[in-house]
Amino acid sequence: MITGQNVLLTGGAGSVGRSLIPRFLEQDPNVVRIFDNNEPALAEVKSQFDDDRCRFLAGDVRDGDRLERAMEDIDVVVHTAAMKHVDVCEYNPFEAVKTNALGLQNIVDAAIDSSVQRVVFTSSDKAVNPANTMGTTKLLGEKLVTAGNKHSGRQDLRLSSVRFGNVVNSSQSVIPIFADQIRTGGPVTLTDEAMTRFFLTYDDVFDLIAQTIDCMQGGEVFVYKMSAMRIVDLTEAMIETLAPQFGHDPAEIDVELIGRRPGETFHEEIMTDREVRRAYENDSMYSIIPETTKYLSYDYPDGFDEAENIVRSSEHAEKLTKAEIVDFLESGDANGELFTFDERTDVARPSENQGESTTAENGSGLDRTNLGGNR
Repeated sequence: MITGQNVLLTGGAGSVGRSLIPRFLEQDPNVVRIFDNNEPALAEVKSQFDDDRCRFLAGDVRDGDRLERAMEDIDVVVHTAAMKHVDVCEYNPFEAVKTNALGLQNIVDAAIDSSVQRVVFTSSDKAVNPANTMGTTKLLGEKLVTAGNKHSGRQDLRLSSVRFGNVVNSSQSVIPIFADQIRTGGPVTLTDEAMTRFFLTYDDVFDLIAQTIDCMQGGEVFVYKMSAMRIVDLTEAMIETLAPQFGHDPAEIDVELIGRRPGETFHEEIMTDREVRRAYENDSMYSIIPETTKYLSYDYPDGFDEAENIVRSSEHAEKLTKAEIVDFLESGDANGELFTFDERTDVARPSENQGESTTAENGSGLDRTNLGGNR
């Protein structure tokens, strides 16, 4: 569904959106329209990807008219644009609703009124039993996307959501922030030692989105099978590994407990009890089909079987050991997402062969409020 197609990527100047660009280009699309309201970041992306298939569109998802123009002749829409930081959304809930809910409704409406065939909305595991504004807007977004299939009026248009956890090395996320704190000799700020989180790499995100585009029937929520970590183990593994690289004794790097922030949870969940009863799986992800109503009925996607033994929470999931965490960050086992450092800036970044940047805000991913850093 990507090869030879016209793709629109919203939030394309963010870290997740930016990571998708080279991966989309490898699939040989006809064109990739990169849509973002951050002009400096969009200009940076333009200089990074010198490819005739790329188009760079300035615009905001809150502007329905602009989206209608952006979707002209588009086949596939991947929507990553969002307000994603928990504390910012908590302090600015009206703005979060305008972007994450009303902006998404503009996406759905423009897709229905165009020739678009597939829409993928990047949601968050914070949409499961949401404890904060950001998660609540993401849950509402999933509902809007599912409802869009009922109202589309076109058999060739399908809309689905993907739900994932914290993306390793995403912009303003805990790993580069911990790394910077270690570089300066500490302390490393941790909100609570009991916290656990799910993690995935940029390659995992692309795999989830690509599989969804290929197999979606419309209305499902797809969830990647992610690795779980204790944040205190992540902290200790990073200190033990990185402190010597920065000329510090790991024993001299202090960890400072700063307490939970408003809306922050101890653990993350990938689906509710109610959703478990509608979940199917393949080797790498789950598909949660919508509840059947008198208006719509759903079939599970091809290649999926009824899910068994689902571990819903990072609290109960098997955790990576500290050695496995280091492997996840450093080795090819992390799908090529090598944990390296720029010699000029000492900032954590993905490997150069991925063509990614971690400097811009992303439409979804990991934020340090939820993972132990101080915002």
